[in-house]
Amino acid sequence: MVTLSKGGAYLLNGTEVVEAVGDTDEILKSKLGKSVSKEEAAKNTIAYSILEQHNTSGNMDKLQIKFDKLTSHDITFVGIIQTARASGLEKFPIPYVLTNCHNSLCAVGGTINEDDHMFGLTCAKKYGGVYVPPHQAVIHQFAREMLAGGGKMILGSDSHTRYGALGTMAMGEGGPELVKQLLSQTYDINMPGVIAVYLSGEPVKGVGPQDVALAIIGAVFANGYVKNKVLEFVGPGVSNLSADFRIGIDVMTTETTCLSSIWKTDDKIKDFYDIHGRSEEYKELNPGDVAYYDGVVYVELDQVKPMIAMPFHPSNTYTIEELNANLMDILDDCEKKALVSLDGQVDFTLKDKVRDGKLYVEQGIIAGCAGGGFENICAAADILKGKSIGSDEFTLSVYPASTPIYVELARNGKLADLMATGAIVKTAFCGPCFGAGDTPANNALSIRHSTRNFPNREGSKLQNGQISSVALMDARSIAATAANKGFLTAATDIDVQFTNPRYFFDKTIYENRVFDSKGVADPTVEIKFGPNIKDWPKMVALTDNLVLKVVSEIHDPVTTTDELIPSGETSSYRSNPLGLAEFTLSRKDPAYVGKAKEVQAAEKAREAGECPCTVLSELKPVMDTIKAVFKDVNHDNIGIGSTIYAVKPGDGSAREQAASCQKVLGGWANIAKEYATKRYRSNLINWGMLPFLFDSEDLPFANGDYIFIPGIAEAVREKKSEITAYVVKDELKEFELKLGELTDDEREIILKGCLINYNRV
Repeated sequence: MVTLSKGGAYLLNGTEVVEAVGDTDEILKSKLGKSVSKEEAAKNTIAYSILEQHNTSGNMDKLQIKFDKLTSHDITFVGIIQTARASGLEKFPIPYVLTNCHNSLCAVGGTINEDDHMFGLTCAKKYGGVYVPPHQAVIHQFAREMLAGGGKMILGSDSHTRYGALGTMAMGEGGPELVKQLLSQTYDINMPGVIAVYLSGEPVKGVGPQDVALAIIGAVFANGYVKNKVLEFVGPGVSNLSADFRIGIDVMTTETTCLSSIWKTDDKIKDFYDIHGRSEEYKELNPGDVAYYDGVVYVELDQVKPMIAMPFHPSNTYTIEELNANLMDILDDCEKKALVSLDGQVDFTLKDKVRDGKLYVEQGIIAGCAGGGFENICAAADILKGKSIGSDEFTLSVYPASTPIYVELARNGKLADLMATGAIVKTAFCGPCFGAGDTPANNALSIRHSTRNFPNREGSKLQNGQISSVALMDARSIAATAANKGFLTAATDIDVQFTNPRYFFDKTIYENRVFDSKGVADPTVEIKFGPNIKDWPKMVALTDNLVLKVVSEIHDPVTTTDELIPSGETSSYRSNPLGLAEFTLSRKDPAYVGKAKEVQAAEKAREAGECPCTVLSELKPVMDTIKAVFKDVNHDNIGIGSTIYAVKPGDGSAREQAASCQKVLGGWANIAKEYATKRYRSNLINWGMLPFLFDSEDLPFANGDYIFIPGIAEAVREKKSEITAYVVKDELKEFELKLGELTDDEREIILKGCLINYNRV
């Protein structure tokens, strides 16, 4: 189904793979009649050509990228624009689209959600942007329909910013990276590796894009095979997939931890652009005659079966056939994994879902940027036509990804077919994906064609004893399960005739409602500020020395951004840095906020010229021990902050708040064995936090310990990669931290305290 090459490989004429093992040169000579160097062949990938066209550094090893377009949603755009305003923003230099798909129900927080929307509308007018009102489209569907273009690059403040199937290299990053683009700065990265995803065959009837995506995720996530690399989809199987099918696979590549994605394009993608009235944006993309890749993910599409990702990660994958055949064993394994994910805070079981030897689920959801596409919903409607979802616990909700899709479903009759079964069809909304809509009942299991199934993401609150869970599936098998009234069923196990209706896009829907400045700014417009929209608090520059208190210690194999700052109702405070910070680690380590504030109070006293030990008495023996050895240390040259330790933090969302909330509470560093994603590490840096690495899980410090780091500012300034630190007990115990590679700009951002300080005019 999915296999991985053991090393690099050459792709010849877009069809034949030659792995770089043994006498590769001789093999290539025999096939091509000439020698080909790996370095030259690496320049023939689609990814290389697009990156080269957008690189401003003149050095393809050290990229400085300028994007063509930007996009954000209503959890992120207020903070981004506020940061850019504090740095001197006068107008959006490139098209910037503000969508309102995450908190568009306005269900919590009083007027907060709509206040943010009005902030976005007035900013689009003032700075020359595009504003998409609530319920019109989820961020990524609007981008596919109206922004993507062949050979273009788009940066979005959402981790699932992926438009590779349309020939657009797109990346999801934290807000500060968009701020840099708004200030005409660059996105700086080393040239990423490129991995070929070689597709062959054709999916069998009933298998959908989520099945293929989950099969890939299951094969590459845990081993880090594609981490921070670009996935390039090639091979003869690509032509056997519709545009919607490719899009459905592509959006899920985020869950592999890759950096971005790109696909070869053909007439089916040209047809997509034609349908949406943007034919001029199509560009045929293919790798060169001989292209070198750093690895190959082989996907035999005809061997892919309906898949399910069990709680609590998209990589926890099984075929539905395998799950049904080994039900109790797999459920037992999931419960054991949950003990780690949930820290034993609640009693969690899935075995009580087994009825007469079958797995019963209480909820089905088809939604958002992954599930809400036209073809997914039409296929689900075909499966369910003439049937009933029943009148028991099971419910089914469907969220078309945009109003144009919704309208076409109404016109072609699929909407009526769905609703007649008992399904509820709702407007474009991302809520089910991050815990702001369709939260299941306590102990319930939901199957969803959405992007993630992390702990708590569907709305659980462990501290209140509430727990439910999500498994990811394709819309087709969700519909088959719904037709079977909640008993898990693969779509390949039912008899259905898919109608595959053609899609017709109605452009007047957006013309009537979307505000598009056409890039013209109006400086006379006054921005509307709701009472919850607050400026970022002042942040000080990095001091010569640091003393850090470890205020949280997390040993889970992976820590998601949803655990660092929960999504869901907490996002009502997304535009209020201090208000949102109150929720930091609230579901993972409820004691964190109080501990961090205690340390922060000491730092504020220091900044005010007072003795920090009078505010935090436990600091006195710590400072005495430090000064006994480092006699030049005093309150003027030593900052006091907090830090957390996590084995592998940052998987998941691009939301900068996962880092900025720690900074707002006085955090000055993270310590990790590794960082799950580039975007989380970038968020730390952009908020002036030190992204320390400690290679071993055998830690020299523990939660509650103080760490002293002498000469930290000088070490950053002098580009030292290894930093000497000390655990402060009765004496100083030395150990080494690493910083990893930092650009000159990143070092300066850390030294100045944050990106705002770096750019402040």
